[in-house]
Amino acid sequence: MDFKQWKDAPAIRTVTCKHTDADKYLVSNVLTPGKEYEVKNETEEFIFVVDNTGKVGGFYKTYFE
Repeated sequence: MDFKQWKDAPAIRTVTCKHTDADKYLVSNVLTPGKEYEVKNETEEFIFVVDNTGKVGGFYKTYFE
């Protein structure tokens, strides 16, 4: 699927954000611990979700459970 269609595509599943303690990147402004997010795509290392800004963003899987 083309990445431009991810936002309108149905969610694969939902995940819950468990923390926003990032060593290198600032994620606390786009993710909220305890909130559920719709997974739009997934790779071995990243999960692509619709974040708090309403856009699809890619995040390390360690932020979710």
